[in-house]
Amino acid sequence: MIEKCCAFTGHRPQKFPWGYDETDARCVSLKKELAAHIVRLVTAGYTDFLSGMAEGTDTWAALTVLALKKENPALKLHCVLPCKGQADRWAASARELYFSILKQADSIVCISRDYSKDCMLKRNRYLVDHCQYLLAVYNGEYRGGTAMTVRYAQKSGKRVILLNPDL
Repeated sequence: MIEKCCAFTGHRPQKFPWGYDETDARCVSLKKELAAHIVRLVTAGYTDFLSGMAEGTDTWAALTVLALKKENPALKLHCVLPCKGQADRWAASARELYFSILKQADSIVCISRDYSKDCMLKRNRYLVDHCQYLLAVYNGEYRGGTAMTVRYAQKSGKRVILLNPDL
């Protein structure tokens, strides 16, 4: 486990009221809040960040870390993929962004070579098991990968920051 490490989790675009419209004022506000929390963690000495690289929250957080890294090269982005084909069915623009982030990452961990019904769960557990802090964009729903990841982090005694996208 890396000392001073934060992992990200959160919803994909289809879970947000604005969907894929990142110009929506609510999305812009959420991204600013997410970036502000990452800056606070960096100020507190956090240098390593884990992204599960799903669309939405994971990608926004990874982009924020990469932007901050330009001013602070001590920061590290570690991409944790559930499987090699994670982005295979995404839109071309989303895949392009995904591979652009991977090229700039300090490390890439691939949990499973092929997709399986539990590769996402294993990826999420890896994220929690390898961090001290979990920064989550979470709307409070009981079901879903983000909900399970937040509960696992809480049960594991991790520090958790929850950002509600619906506020």
